[in-house]
Amino acid sequence: MKVKPDLVLDIAGVLSTNCSPSFWRYLSTVYDVRYEELLEFRKEIREELWKGQITEQDFWLNLQRQIPYLHIESARDQLLSMIIPLPAMKEIPSWSEVADIHLLSNHRVEWIEHIINLIQVYVTSVTISAEVGACKPEIAIYEKTQKYLKANGIVLFVDDQEKNFIGAMDLGWDTLLADKEGEWTERVSSLLNRSRISD
Repeated sequence: MKVKPDLVLDIAGVLSTNCSPSFWRYLSTVYDVRYEELLEFRKEIREELWKGQITEQDFWLNLQRQIPYLHIESARDQLLSMIIPLPAMKEIPSWSEVADIHLLSNHRVEWIEHIINLIQVYVTSVTISAEVGACKPEIAIYEKTQKYLKANGIVLFVDDQEKNFIGAMDLGWDTLLADKEGEWTERVSSLLNRSRISD
């Protein structure tokens, strides 16, 4: 019996919308803060946030220092409202029939658990940067996911940023760039169907 391939999927920009830069533009407009200043803040806090070196509450408090009148609860609600499923989510049930699906994302679980919950039953593993203390493109986070993959199996990794392919390719994974139009889903379906036929 042929081994099912492993399909490793990013979340933001692949399975759900990416709230950045929309969220920062929203804050800039509502609180009359220069957009460039907010992008600089994002750049400075990015690694600590994505690696889980600070709590989510720390993030909001730091942001409030940048925007003294920030209403944290409203801002958080706005952030979550911007993270919604993309059409690719509808493909997960059928893909899971012919592949083991793994999620690998630079994110906070608090912000994407509503996305993960929609497909949890079809997913073999979930690796989130803030939970494991490493983020793409660092090799360590790919190695975390590698532990869940089959030895000598076929691995396809889909991400919306080419820079994140470096660590994956170092481990011998095949890669596919998720285009904004979502045409990548047809490519994945074709590859998986081909695998099913040859089984």
